[in-house]
Parts: sequence; structure tokens; C-alpha cells
Amino acid sequence: MNHILRFIPILCTCVAFAACVQADPVRHMADGHGGASHYTMDPHSFARPDEAVATHLNLDIHVDMGRQRIHGTATYDLKRQSGDSVVFDTYGLSIEKVTLGDGSEAKHALGDSSSMGRALKVALPPGANKVAITYSTGPEAKALQWLSPGQTKDKQHPFLFTQGEAALTRSWIPIQDSPGIRITYDAHVTVPQELMAVMSATNPQERNSEGSYRFRMDKPIPSYLIALAVGDIHFKATGNRTGVYAERSMVDTAAWELADMEKMVEAAEALYGPYRWGRYDVIILPPSFPFGGMENPCLTFATPTIIAGDRTLTSLIAHELAHSWSGNLVTNATWNDFWLNEGFTVYFEHRITEALYGKDYNDMTTVLGYQDLLKTIAEIDSGKHPEDSALHLDLAGRDPDDGMTDVAYEKGYALLRLIESKVGRPDFDAFLRGYFDHFAFQSITTDTFKAYIRKELLGPKQVDLNLDEWIDKPGLPANVLVPTSEKFAEVDKELSRWSTGAPAKGTPAKLLNTQGWNTFQWMHFLRHLPPGETPARMDELDAAFHFSASGNSEILAAWLEQCVKNNYQKAFPKLDEFLTTVGRRKFLIPLYQALIATKEGRERALEIYAHARPNYHSVSVRTIDDLLQWKGPRS
Repeated sequence: MNHILRFIPILCTCVAFAACVQADPVRHMADGHGGASHYTMDPHSFARPDEAVATHLNLDIHVDMGRQRIHGTATYDLKRQSGDSVVFDTYGLSIEKVTLGDGSEAKHALGDSSSMGRALKVALPPGANKVAITYSTGPEAKALQWLSPGQTKDKQHPFLFTQGEAALTRSWIPIQDSPGIRITYDAHVTVPQELMAVMSATNPQERNSEGSYRFRMDKPIPSYLIALAVGDIHFKATGNRTGVYAERSMVDTAAWELADMEKMVEAAEALYGPYRWGRYDVIILPPSFPFGGMENPCLTFATPTIIAGDRTLTSLIAHELAHSWSGNLVTNATWNDFWLNEGFTVYFEHRITEALYGKDYNDMTTVLGYQDLLKTIAEIDSGKHPEDSALHLDLAGRDPDDGMTDVAYEKGYALLRLIESKVGRPDFDAFLRGYFDHFAFQSITTDTFKAYIRKELLGPKQVDLNLDEWIDKPGLPANVLVPTSEKFAEVDKELSRWSTGAPAKGTPAKLLNTQGWNTFQWMHFLRHLPPGETPARMDELDAAFHFSASGNSEILAAWLEQCVKNNYQKAFPKLDEFLTTVGRRKFLIPLYQALIATKEGRERALEIYAHARPNYHSVSVRTIDDLLQWKGPRS
């Protein structure tokens, strides 16, 4: 029987609560501060690291695929700062018991429920520096996606994967769930004997007969990067320190598609210093995975929609690899600072792909990203929070996922492109390498970054580029660099030939000069089709270029969006199939947005969503529920 303490609310506000996260220690040294660490506030965590902070996690869990739950014990080493308790984040967890390092039962209490879960407060007697929490997950574990065999590629075995970003790890591990708190971890995971487990740590490359796996991450990482996948997983190497995990029928295809991974690691190291995580592997997950990729250390989780058959979509892997420096090595301290993770990573991604694939490739992806940014800013400006087109956000009282838009990625990248243009690439590269070294394995705030770049780069170079306007104000400043692409100019020429004048006077689609076009050129072509096309014209395009039969998800999604906008009903069965089988939020949002623009489309969207929703991860479900104003049961 637990000894229940009287629970004291963590922060007395009506909608928000906050944890302290460690402020930049380098700045404290520069200011001459010593002694105990100083912290700033994280509005999305109950943790109080200024009182007691976890430094290492030993996780011992069993994954019950039949009952769809995880059960086990999370044991923490603690650093005592002040006070007589430690506070963890939980969401939907059943806490069975809590003990101290000497085995004695610990007094503990769960706080009231909120949109971000419940605080678990554990009393710490003098000298106590270890806490063990025995728990099990519940049906509301938003980080966990349990898949039946029929929802997998091979349709033979069930599958499980986790998605912790932004604040979902607390739904499968009781943890101090703030990006400003970094821990090392060991794990022992047992699974059914016919399955294999992998984590964001050292990993097996073969299944063992006992279904028992041990993992170690000896570098301090934030909680959202602790990740687990369980399934009929197989491995194939792509280099000395790179490889691919996937279901049996996909592993060879994925390894061929991602053959350049080792070259990407080498290109990244040439730019900004050594890769510090040992191996870099990728696991191709089932299609319900809500993102393109997730940069879990040592093991990127990736969507199967990057498998295009021509290696054209591997820039996503370059992006996730770049997170090994920007995001995993140097991390945003709170989700208000999310752009520090993503803006730097997009810049780094472009530098990797430019080194491997050339300037034309980089120009095309930069233009596509800029187009996405302009669309996102327009949507934000017309919404409830126009201030969200700033880089540095205030998300207190809101879900941190609200800040995960193209603004963090593409506006952040646009700022770094501008800085590079002002100071020159050699000096900017030297600054970035120094930045990654200086803040390695630390979580920093936007203010810390601003002070650092002014001191180390902008001040010495006497550069003024309206840094505060870029970071703290919504919209795009006047000095933004508008990207261009010679390859897209060629596409525009052919598109003009097809669309000029009445349909009968335009150049037939089959006579357009499209030989050698890559994915990005086709995306640009489809994005800029004239509005109001007739079924006959859409027929002509599909007959010439076979968009509806494309195995390239980027091309197919762009085509289906145009089919919805032009009410091209021949493609609607393919639209239904795509929305039912693909859970990547990047594709779902524009397709559902296009559907709900009309009354008939809205009815179709609701009909599709009713049977597609069970296949989506909770991250995608939340977004589409809100978009469609879904009246059914919410997860």
C-alpha cells in the first residue's frame, strides 16, 4: 500500500505548468557564477530539476504485444539540488509502486490530470539519490503505436514503435520530460521470441532466441529521443558504421535506396566535425509513422514513403543525420526554442546534399522549402495565432506540437542562409563547427544563441541583419533571400507550353520536354498546374505521365492534391487508398485541407477519415481531428 503525500500543485496558473530547465552553463561561467546550476522555465513539464534532476535511467520492461501494454521499472540516479522531493511527468501510466535505492517504499503522489498528464511527486529522505518506479502503460499512451499484422508490410507479425517528440515519452516512461534535462540510459527489454527490439542506443543486428535485448546510451540525451521499436525486424549493412533495419520484404530495397548513408556521414563530418554517436542506422517503419523521420540517436526512425525506387528522396536521411549535431548534440532547451533544432538541421541537410548531389539539387529543394514556408505563413496569418510565424515562440498553455510548423524549419534555414551570405561561407562554417563543439551535449535557449552569435560572429564581422526581427517577430523580414532554380525555370517553360491558351491550342502533355526530370521537378510542375482544369485535361496528364500509378509518394501526393482541387473523380479511389494507408502528417494535412474546401469534399473527407483514423498515430490523429472538427471519439 502506498503512503500518499498531500499533493501540492507545481505551478499556480489556470492552464499551464512549468519545469525548470538548465540554463546555459557556459553563460553562467562567463558571468562568473558558480555553485549550483541555474534553470529557466519549461512550460510543458512538471519536473523541478532545480530541486532534484535525473542523470541516468535504468529501464527494465516487458513489451506485451497481445495486451498492447508495456510493464516494468524505471530506476533513476538523481542529482539532489535542493528540497526534499523529485517530480516526474506521466501521462496515462499506472504507477504500481515507488521505492528508494535501499529498497524501502517511497512516499509518492500523483497530481491532478491536465492536457500534459499528471505530475508524480516522490519524497526524498536525506541522502536518497535513487528512485525506482514500477509502472505499466495504459490505452492512452500517445507515444505508442501498436500495429496488427495486417497493418505491417509483411502482414505476419504485430509491430510497435514509439514517437516521443515533443512531450509524449511520459506516456510510456515516467520521466522528467523536458528537452532541457539530459540523461544517459541502459535498458533491458523483453519481447515475444519471434520479434526483435531496437532502441535509440547500441543495437543488435540479429534476433535472439530468448526475446531479451539489452541497450546502452552512454551520452546524455533529452527524454524525447528515447525510442523503441519491436517487430519482425531485419538488418542489412550499407557501410562500416551504417545500415538499415526493416521488415523482411523491405530490407533489401531499403538498403539499396539508402546506399549513400556512409557517404552522408563522411560529408557531414567534413563540414562540422566528428560524428559522436558510434553507428548511424535507419529503421524503415510501417506507413502509419506520422513524420518523415525522427532523429533518435544511433537509429533514425523513417517513413517508408522515402522509398521511391530512384534514391531521390534521401535528403530526408541527410536531414535526420544532421540532427546528430543540431538537435541531438545541441538541443533546444524548451519547445519555444524548437527552431534551434530544425533551422540549423535544414541548413546542415542542404550542405550535405549539395556536397553529394550538386548545386542544382540544393537549389530545387531550397525553392520547394520556401514555397512551403510562404504557404504556412499565410495559413498562420489567417489563424488563431498569427504570432506563430516568429521563430522564438510562446507556447505556454498549448500543445508543443503547435510550434512544429515549416516556420521552425524553413524560416530558420532562411535566416542561416542570410547570415552565410553576409559573413561568407568559410567564416560561417568555422562558426558552426565552433558552435557545435562549444555547446556539445547541452540544451540552450534562443537568448543564449543570440548572445553567442553576436559575440562570436556578427559582432567581430560588424554585421547587422535585424536578428531580433528575424527571431522574435512574425512573418518574413524584407532582407530575406528569395531562392531560385534553373531547373525549375525549365519546368516553368514546359508548363507554360501546356497551359497557354485554350486547351486545344496548348502543347499536348506527351510532347512536353520532360525527359530526365527528377522528383523535385515533377513536384514543382504539379504544384503550379493552372486552377480549374477539366477532367479531359487531367486525363491527358495522367495518360502521359502516369501520376496515379506513381510509386513515388511525393509525386503521388502532389498529384492527388490537384485531383481534389479540380474534382478529378477518376483519381478518388487512389486518394482513398492513399489516405487510408499512409499516416505521414506532411501528406495528410494538405489533402484533407483540399477536401474540406467544398461541401462535397468535406463529406468525402469525413467518410475516408472514419475508416482511416485507426491507422494513424496519435500525433496525426490530433491534427486531423482538429482540422475536420471530428465529432467521433478522440484518442
